[in-house]
Amino acid sequence: MPVGTVGSVKAVHQHELREDIKAQIILGNTYHLYLRPGLDILRQAGGLHKFNGWERPILTDSGGFQVFSLSSNRKLKEEGAYFRSHIDGSKHLFTPEGVVDIQRVIGADIMMALDECAPGDSDYDYAKKSLGLTTRWLKRGWDRYRATEGLYGYRQTFFPIVQGCVYPDLRKESAKFVADLDADGNAIGGLAVGEPTEKMYEMIEIVNDILPADRPRYLMGVGTPANIIEAIDRGVDMMDCVMPTRNGRNGMLFTRNGIMNMRNKKWADDFSPLDPGGPTYVDEVYSKAYVRHLFIANELLAMQIASIHNLGFYLWLVGEARKHIKAGDFAQWKPEILERVTRRM
Repeated sequence: MPVGTVGSVKAVHQHELREDIKAQIILGNTYHLYLRPGLDILRQAGGLHKFNGWERPILTDSGGFQVFSLSSNRKLKEEGAYFRSHIDGSKHLFTPEGVVDIQRVIGADIMMALDECAPGDSDYDYAKKSLGLTTRWLKRGWDRYRATEGLYGYRQTFFPIVQGCVYPDLRKESAKFVADLDADGNAIGGLAVGEPTEKMYEMIEIVNDILPADRPRYLMGVGTPANIIEAIDRGVDMMDCVMPTRNGRNGMLFTRNGIMNMRNKKWADDFSPLDPGGPTYVDEVYSKAYVRHLFIANELLAMQIASIHNLGFYLWLVGEARKHIKAGDFAQWKPEILERVTRRM
């Protein structure tokens, strides 16, 4: 899912998301949209769909991760998370109920529960305390969701989030509580936040043994092409990450044959297509030499081309995974594709 934090996927038009990248769903962020443009504007617009012109589904994170990343400007209490805006320093409170209400105003098709994302290196006592708070918040958010209706004439759904850091017993406890809610889909949070990669994979396996297999399982904030393939192999259905656009804006391109640093001099006189036969129009239209030139010259078009290309690649990659799952040969395909897409070109 391409990340559109403030209502836009950086450097990419909605038309390109629909027609070239073929995105089925994009993300918005509750924290950022709440602060800017604010709930009054979004309500007047009729929700984020009408405000940004995106008619396909939107998922909004609860803003919890953003609040908790403001470690020096926030305080966690039983009632919710107090924080200061990174924009103007103003004081705010996010409660589990309030975050549901905010996402009702945004009009997201999938709303996320307010949770605490504990650091990957948290000790057991902190992780256990954090999970207790997240679980109590989840119960309150779930009750608010079930007691309210959407504002714009269509149904919104709500995904609870499994937490528990890198501790198997906490992950199992959280996954069982989440599964028992019988929600339309479930999320796995608190991974790719500093823990070893193998620990992340272990936690995914533990959680997905408990979460229902007939509901979407959403791994939040992950990740590299290799992370995505490994997560799919362990039963994950949905993922999001800023990596394709953020890394693209800094000159890193993911391709079907490896990773390219477009600032590298080796591309200066390479006039071959960016990614011959690739999934988007930019892969054939622009040469490696031209895109390198744009990056070296700090042209905005470089960031646009790279973002379209990388998102197209990510959507191609998960589409290929889906094909091989259906064909029954995913296990044979996985090592070959991992070797291809992780090599440095």
